[in-house]
Amino acid sequence: MFKINDNYLKLPGSYLFSTIAKKVAAFSEANPDKNIIRLGIGDVTQPLAPAIIHSLHKAVDEMAVKETFRGYAPDLGYEFLRSAIAKNDYQDRGCEIAADEIFVSDGAKCDSGNIQEIFSIDNRIAVCDPVYPVYVDTNVMAGRAGTYDPKAETWSDVIYMPCTAENNFAPDLPKETPDIIYLCFPNNPTGSTITKSQLQDWVDYANKVGAVIIYDAAYEAYISEEDVPHTIYECEGARTCAIELRSFSKNAGFTGTRLGFTVIPKELKCGDVSLHSLWARRHGTKYNGAPYIIQRAGEAVYTPEGKAQLKEQIAYYMKNAKVIYEGLKDMGYTVSGGVNAPYIWLKTPDNMTSWEFFDYLLEKANVVGTPGSGFGPSGEGYFRLTAFGTYENTVAAVERMKKL
Repeated sequence: MFKINDNYLKLPGSYLFSTIAKKVAAFSEANPDKNIIRLGIGDVTQPLAPAIIHSLHKAVDEMAVKETFRGYAPDLGYEFLRSAIAKNDYQDRGCEIAADEIFVSDGAKCDSGNIQEIFSIDNRIAVCDPVYPVYVDTNVMAGRAGTYDPKAETWSDVIYMPCTAENNFAPDLPKETPDIIYLCFPNNPTGSTITKSQLQDWVDYANKVGAVIIYDAAYEAYISEEDVPHTIYECEGARTCAIELRSFSKNAGFTGTRLGFTVIPKELKCGDVSLHSLWARRHGTKYNGAPYIIQRAGEAVYTPEGKAQLKEQIAYYMKNAKVIYEGLKDMGYTVSGGVNAPYIWLKTPDNMTSWEFFDYLLEKANVVGTPGSGFGPSGEGYFRLTAFGTYENTVAAVERMKKL
């Protein structure tokens, strides 16, 4: 008789955003007259930029002609996109990343879940707390997290690195030695960042203890401050200890078209084994790349027209972030984030738990956000609002909260 992977049974409850969706659906059904403003899930609302749409149309037309039709994409992704990424995202920033060190995929979320497959189950992971749920959940599914303590909401074999108001929501180096370190900056959910010198400390630490850093830079396009690094490869020694995840979802609106990539330098090794070769083998066997049409659309992101149009979209969302941040601050909330990231992190009022504040905001203001406790135990008592809504809805949501 077949058997299941019983590690899946260890996962508590349902996925955070599935729980939110069910709560909102139940409220909508019971209150069909209410106009709900959703500032919870990090989905974009602006349409794809004209340069991207033009490229999509052109690529679709190519698929209708025998001479330009494309079938399966190359394992690493098309060279035209990988070269554009290498030049614009890395080489122009002084980082030595080559096109053949870039693996194109259907999104950073998939890569962040799949990358753990190339590591032994014996590795111990360290994560920021709070953190994007996929890092911990996929390691639970692999059997790497140990046992769950429902009271503490922690896993026995996971090293949690608290991100609190006391350390500006950026983790300190862990007291226990991890094998795999997950870092995300600009951070989801707190919106926090670290300076280049702070990130250099992490790189130096990883090289010293023999750990690998999985660095999620999905929100780098929102960075506005000069001393905040856009990539971990701005740091000396990162090529021997770091993997970087990137996404086109947040910087270019590809949440519905799906495109991302992972960078693994060839110097990154475990003994004599190249992680670049392992991921290439995994990529070739379980190909999760994007089709030709989407990769052409990704190439358009790096054109002069694409860059200009996306700069406007990012400014649009950061204008929303400013509205939320300043509005909440004027109301007396304790807030952070919203400067280098499209997320605002607020302390819940009146000692409310994260889920109590979720229910309060939904029922009294018909506004949806994300409970901080869903991102980890240190997120309890906090709440995330996203700037990815429309400007009109963002202003309306803030006005509704002012009336509470």
